[in-house]
Amino acid sequence: MIFFIASEVVIIVSVVIAIQLYRQLIQPLKSLMQGVEAIKDKDFNVKFLPTGKHEVDQLIGVYNDMMDELRTERTRQEQQHFFLEQMIHTSPTGIIILDFDGRVYQVNPMGLAILQAKADDVVGFLVSELTHPLFAQLISLQSGETRVVKPNGINTLKLQKSHFIDRGFARQFIMMEDLTTELLEAEKKVYSKMIRMMAHEVNNTIGPVNSIMGSALNADKLWEGHSHNTLKDALQVAIDRNQNLNFFMRDFADLVKLPPANKQRIDLHKLLQNVIALMTIKANERNVSLKSDLSPGEFIVMADEQQMEQALINIVKNAIEAIANSGNITFTTDIGTKKLIITDNGKGISAEESEQMFSPFYSTKKDGQGIGLTLVREIMLSHGFEFSLKTVAPNQTEFTIYLA
Repeated sequence: MIFFIASEVVIIVSVVIAIQLYRQLIQPLKSLMQGVEAIKDKDFNVKFLPTGKHEVDQLIGVYNDMMDELRTERTRQEQQHFFLEQMIHTSPTGIIILDFDGRVYQVNPMGLAILQAKADDVVGFLVSELTHPLFAQLISLQSGETRVVKPNGINTLKLQKSHFIDRGFARQFIMMEDLTTELLEAEKKVYSKMIRMMAHEVNNTIGPVNSIMGSALNADKLWEGHSHNTLKDALQVAIDRNQNLNFFMRDFADLVKLPPANKQRIDLHKLLQNVIALMTIKANERNVSLKSDLSPGEFIVMADEQQMEQALINIVKNAIEAIANSGNITFTTDIGTKKLIITDNGKGISAEESEQMFSPFYSTKKDGQGIGLTLVREIMLSHGFEFSLKTVAPNQTEFTIYLA
């Protein structure tokens, strides 16, 4: 009987000890496992209350402190990520971020504007799969390298490739900075100063020289009793040549003195008809036909009529000279997109020429001054019209103007 009672007491004591062990060891461990699951789920709000057991409470204290730090760090990371996203989105520099496989992961609004594309056209594609001329440059660009390019001969872009570490692996990104405005301003200051100096010296020289030679030609007594017709003819040729030099310098001066565009409502179709009528004789000299494919009705735009006429004349003149012998120049308008395309079937423009076509004093012609397309560029920029000149296919070069 006593043995039986003792056995019962042992069993009861064992149960009590087991319960105590469970409370002291197993239950805290289960709680901590719940904490581990919370960490896996990135739920940093789970915390535990003290149990009254010193050792377990120390472990719970460490856990609670860790959760506080993780929650604070996550908040800090989210704020930094939001700030970085805002900076990328509003940055005046175009930014392209690639994923680990070299596919386009993100492009900010300025980047899309530079590429003239929508996000769906580039995001998710490998750089090598995209056809925009800039991506050909980006493929050969090494991390840490910077390059300045002119993809269309008008805009100047600085490309820079770099990388950052994401989860232990390198990811690349490209920055595209548009230097066009700054470079054009600096360029214009330089050539404006040079042209003013040249015009000043030429005018100061030609005026007195022509006056002296004119006086000599009109002095009848100087030629009495002498037969100097050859010399008189030579003097007249010199006067005429000086006058042509004056006209030459006036063309350069017009580039510098271009006034602000006086924009008014004009019918572009009517202006094109006037330009075609004016340039037909010059075109016929090279067996070039001027054709038009105009949208029905009027094409009303806000522009300076005189400046636009001069720009169109220069464009047509350049197209005529690009056609060796016999060809077509076609004027196409699209009122819906506010677009004018002037197409010629001349020899086309090489990649090297494309980068320099609108640069002052650059010309592919033997006796060219290199100011015709520069003047066109200045007129387009003063109007705020986007434009491009490129060979899109063999014997098909297009000058496109967006008049929106």
